[in-house]
Amino acid sequence: MNSTTTMKPTVYFIGAGISILLSIYIFIFGSGANHQIMAVFVGMWAPTIIGIGIFNTLLGILDEMCCAHKRIEDRQTKQGEDQ
Repeated sequence: MNSTTTMKPTVYFIGAGISILLSIYIFIFGSGANHQIMAVFVGMWAPTIIGIGIFNTLLGILDEMCCAHKRIEDRQTKQGEDQ
């Protein structure tokens, strides 16, 4: 396993979808004095969750690039020693 564990992007989109659905539910069926404000607050989780997912995906790509670069350097060093 890699040094960083990444979740699949679908997990983040499912989380964002649940946030949106929960926000709609609270907005429509909420009975508290400030349920509309709470619904907006919960609805704002969706872009945050998607942003975290994008950031995590970018970190995975960076990790892959660094590993590939290290393999290329090792291969070039090994070829230089053989000659």
